[in-house]
This record gives sequence, structure tokens and C-alpha cells, in this order.
Amino acid sequence: MIIRIDEYSDVPIYMQIRNQIVMGISSGELKAGEQLPTVRALALEIGINTMTVSKTYQMLKNEGYIMTDRKNGARVRENIAQSGVISEDNKTELRRIVSEARLSGVPKAELKKLIDEFY
Repeated sequence: MIIRIDEYSDVPIYMQIRNQIVMGISSGELKAGEQLPTVRALALEIGINTMTVSKTYQMLKNEGYIMTDRKNGARVRENIAQSGVISEDNKTELRRIVSEARLSGVPKAELKKLIDEFY
């Protein structure tokens, strides 16, 4: 999986990395048990500070998407807990996206079609 950073984005780099890894897991591009690059390797590849990658991996671990240990590094979790609910942060983000789509004149059916495509 290739991580791409938008240096001009308002989204912090650690969140850009986090979001791309979560999308990679969801899409199946990153498989259960798959080894992620080491903190140092990913930082060098992207050209960022190792602490940024470390923060990202810690966040992903806390959210239950990856597991880490000193011997094997970071891996995608075999079984990701499924709560069946959308977090308040994600509801807020979805509300923002729907609002922008509505203001842009995107028909509701088109938005639903995109949701079905991405789901």
C-alpha cells in the first residue's frame, strides 16, 4: 500500500496516514495479519519525522485496527472489534460531507450511490 501525503491539506499528517491505513484495511488492500512498515521505514519513505508515524501507529493500536510488539512490529489485527455504531466524530464528519454535497447541488440519489460504492 502506498501512503500519499498532501502537505497542503488542513488534515494533520498523522491523520492522513491513519485514514489511509483504515481505508486500506476496509478495502482489503491491507489484509488481516499483514505486516506494516516499521516506524523508521515509513517515516523515511514519506519523508517525515518518526514521531509522527509512531503517533499514528499508537492511535491505530488504541482504536483496535493494529497490534504492535517489539518483536514483530505493527500488524493489521486479525479480528477487529465491530461495535455496529458510528462514532460521534464520524457522524459529525458525515453531516459535514452531506451538507457540502447538498450545497453543491449533488442529488441525494447520487450521494447514496457513492455510499453504496464505498461501502
